[in-house]
This record gives sequence, C-alpha cells and structure tokens, in this order.
Amino acid sequence: MIEFNKEKSELLYDSKIVSLYKDYLKTPKGNVVEYDYIKHKSGGGAGALIVDENEYTYLVKQYRNSLDAINVEIPAGGYSYIGEKGEDCAMREVEEEIGFKPGKLFHVSNIISSVGTYDEKTDIYIGINLTKGERKLDPDEFIEIIHIPVDEAVDMIYSGEIIDSKTIIALLAYKDMKRKGIIA
Repeated sequence: MIEFNKEKSELLYDSKIVSLYKDYLKTPKGNVVEYDYIKHKSGGGAGALIVDENEYTYLVKQYRNSLDAINVEIPAGGYSYIGEKGEDCAMREVEEEIGFKPGKLFHVSNIISSVGTYDEKTDIYIGINLTKGERKLDPDEFIEIIHIPVDEAVDMIYSGEIIDSKTIIALLAYKDMKRKGIIA
C-alpha cells in the first residue's frame, strides 16, 4: 500500500474563500516532500446544465478573474454553508442566475477539477422540466444568459469557446444520458 504521512501543514495565506498551505509529507521511502495545497473553505459548490423542452440550454457568460476574460458556463456557485447538499446549491444557483427552476435534476458527477493542488468539489447536475422562477443576481454578479441548442453548445467545446470543466462534463453527460434513454 502506498502511504504518505503528513508531517506538518503550514498556513501561507488565508482569504475569504480559500486558504493556501505548504504541506510536508513523508513518502513511502522515508524522505519528506513539499506540496502546495489550496483548501476551499465551504468545500466547493454545484451547478446544473438546464435543458428546455426544445433541447435548448441556458448558459451564462460572466467575467472570471482567473482567466481575465469572459467565460461561458453552466449556472453554478458555491455552497452557502459547509454540508449544503449539492442539489440544493444547484437549484438555488440556477434560479438566481437564469430565473428558472428545474422540476427534475439528474446527478452527473462530483468532480475535483485540479486534484493536484485544490480540494474544491463541484457537484454537477442536469435539470429539465423548467418552470419560471425569480432571477436574483448577487450585487457583484454581471451575467449574460445565452439560450442555444444543446448541439451548438457541444460544438462550442470543440471550437474552444467552452473551456470550463464542469460545463464540458455536463454537456457531454447530457448527450450520453439522452442517447441511453436516461433522460427522455
């Protein structure tokens, strides 16, 4: 069995959303190595690909500081508190960002997009059977809604217009689940 033992963890930086640590780990051979580790304080978040009865999806365009650019992605956001259920978070974020409530959610996956350094978990869902809700953006959110056919959104993956991992996973999972009859 491969066994690493954490000798110590040194807090390097603490912010509102994440903390950065330098971890010192003893390897199976007995030497000590250093790893950077970013801890997400709420644990992560959730998002959902929303698909209407005409096979159109509602994606959002918003500025992402890590890219210094506008990004296209599924509605998503962080947990409101540690232990919040992924489906509750996804439902809240979908309504807040695009103004719809899915009547049915399908769980796709729980991912950690950068497992080498970051522990942020993202729960991914697909939502159908939409009803009108109330759009309630946070004061610091500036989001444009894109309403496009699912197939066009999938094409945006291959053209490089969609690069967000949770969005790519949700779109490809939708196509597969639809093909298999999981989603009617």
